[in-house]
Amino acid sequence: MSKSVSMICALVTTFIWGTAFIAQDTGMDNIGPLTFNSARFVVGFLTIIPFAIFFEREKIKIEINSKSKLFIKYLILMGISLFLGTFLQQAALQYTNIANAAFFTVFYVPLVPILLFIIYSQKIHWSIWPAIGLCVVGVYLLSDFSNSEIMLGDALVILCSVFWALHIIFAGKFMEEFNIPIFYAALQALFVATLSIIFSLIFEEINFSKIILESSSIIYAGALSGGLAFTLQMFAQKNIEEAPAAIIYSLEGVFAAVAGWIILEQFLDINNIIGCFLILIAVISSQLSPSLKNQL
Repeated sequence: MSKSVSMICALVTTFIWGTAFIAQDTGMDNIGPLTFNSARFVVGFLTIIPFAIFFEREKIKIEINSKSKLFIKYLILMGISLFLGTFLQQAALQYTNIANAAFFTVFYVPLVPILLFIIYSQKIHWSIWPAIGLCVVGVYLLSDFSNSEIMLGDALVILCSVFWALHIIFAGKFMEEFNIPIFYAALQALFVATLSIIFSLIFEEINFSKIILESSSIIYAGALSGGLAFTLQMFAQKNIEEAPAAIIYSLEGVFAAVAGWIILEQFLDINNIIGCFLILIAVISSQLSPSLKNQL
């Protein structure tokens, strides 16, 4: 797979995540965050497992048997990171507004290179840091955070960004070792769905009639975001390093803002538009950094 294909996968992933933000917010009108995630990732698993069996059936056994312990290790690490990241994000939307959530979630962009160094002693090229700075400033302007009240849920979003960063890192490391992205994404969705169901049975009341009321949001966030997008993420990180990938994923704030403008008729002011352009510049510069690395 070429880097250009991986780039397209990353952009489509980001578009789906950004537009799914509205579904995640509206999908909790009648159910709790754990119940929403339970249904969402069950739908995600059912959406992509047929494709995994069709396209990767012959490779699955070979890949897993060759490095079974490493496979299980990454499944646990990524599954727990994704479970905690998605749950905290869903829970935070009950206590904070989308503007604050958008700003604090982007903390995973600077966290990825920091955690890469702490966990793997892996340094990134200096040219990535200006892109990270532009990205954070861009999301600040895009979210209108300066006009938002600090809320209790912001702490949940900040914690959520830590687990998103870990998930991005582990996804990159997994794709360095294995080549069954569709099957892995299906297992990951099943892992998160299972944990969500267990905890929703303990902490929430599962009411199927209420779940049906949120079916449209669940299907969109499940089939596209929980299924297709997390599958494309694996393909994307086959050829894109973790830190630049995190910057690309920050475009979800741009797509969320545009979706809010089109669907919810939320007006974009000059600061929002400038923020979108800064994030786009950050993404472009992050992809040019490899050439700078070779020259400097």
